Amino acid sequence: MLSRIYTLLQMLLVAILLVLLLDYSTPPPTDEEGRARTFTRQIEFDFVSWMSNAFAVKFEQGAAGLPGYLKRETRKAIVMEYLRVTQQIMEGEAALQRIYADASVTDKAAASASLRANLEPLYSRQKQIAPLAEAALQEQVSQALFALGLTTFGQPIPSVLYQSSPLPNELIVSKRSVIEQIVSLPVSANLTVDEQETLEARVDAKLNASSLVTPVGGIGVYPTMIMRSTSLPWLLDTIAHEWTHNYLTLRPLGLLYEETPELRTMNETTASIAGTEVSAYVLKHFYPELTAASYRTFGLVSLPIGPPGPGALPLSPFDFRAEMHTTRVTVDALLAAGKIDEAEAYMVERQQFFLRNGYLIRKLNQAYFAFYGAYADVPGGAAGEDPVGPAVRALRAQSASLEAFLNAISWMNSYEDLLKAIGKQ
Repeated sequence: MLSRIYTLLQMLLVAILLVLLLDYSTPPPTDEEGRARTFTRQIEFDFVSWMSNAFAVKFEQGAAGLPGYLKRETRKAIVMEYLRVTQQIMEGEAALQRIYADASVTDKAAASASLRANLEPLYSRQKQIAPLAEAALQEQVSQALFALGLTTFGQPIPSVLYQSSPLPNELIVSKRSVIEQIVSLPVSANLTVDEQETLEARVDAKLNASSLVTPVGGIGVYPTMIMRSTSLPWLLDTIAHEWTHNYLTLRPLGLLYEETPELRTMNETTASIAGTEVSAYVLKHFYPELTAASYRTFGLVSLPIGPPGPGALPLSPFDFRAEMHTTRVTVDALLAAGKIDEAEAYMVERQQFFLRNGYLIRKLNQAYFAFYGAYADVPGGAAGEDPVGPAVRALRAQSASLEAFLNAISWMNSYEDLLKAIGKQ
């Protein structure tokens, strides 16, 4: 009972501290952000309401002691049942979308009646087991953090709290002349593709910039927001990734997230490295029958545009990361030479190239690279030749443990601090 009371008080105190720190660390709006918000004010996501509701749910769960009274195998079974139900729901919802997108189906309500009837008990079951599954995963990640030395007096600070939820999209705005994020605004997840395109066109014209409305997998508010998924490795990775952001927010690196592009990349790459390692620990010790490799393999094989000719050799697997790295390096070179129009035309061509090879990227532009290029925990990809990611990886490689790595990088105030730590300055 005393430990439960301590945990609840810690949750409350950390929540208050994080809110204060997040407000402190939020930079004043820039001119670009103010101009972009003329188009987004009515569709921006209300984080305050979401956090209040989510924290109330988590506080109630903590007061009930979930899932402390459940056996280890029971907690695991609940998680697997939750993933199974979620899979059935997502398949049913996808079938519904196909019906409503099919112009040949005249009576869509009748055509979808059985599907909707089948979904109702699944929604009820998901609502029933979601709190237990989330509590079980929180406990498993917390145990991993303890084993990896990332706790204080046996408790992770902040506590691992997350809630699966529909996430807002993010409006990302970059300069056209150089890949650099200048605006990031959360907007409604319910925007249609047409509405996203219209918003991007208006922002581009207003700011003479490159913008992109993109989905995100998690957001480091408190409790953290995690996208619904049926992939347990991805889910664990994202829970740990967003917890790391909250951990960093209590330290200089997280407080300075928005100060420079380099610090943002340091934050995101650090969280990605931690997410991967914590996820791997949980999988090994709680779900040994699963492997993290399965969801990290980009195994799509490029398909021929037409039938292969006689004696044609088998097509090699399409290396997404290598091709995206080539794209980013080429774009950077064109922009550095002042060839903005040529760079943008090249990105349109490459977007079609990725589409032909099985990767649906709605828009490939400077904003795309400004957003995805910050996640540089593995070589290649959208980061191109940006040296920040490799420097973070070098620090992890020379650190004796994940604990030592986080203790070192979390107290850094600049990219120069990182370079000094790895002997590059």
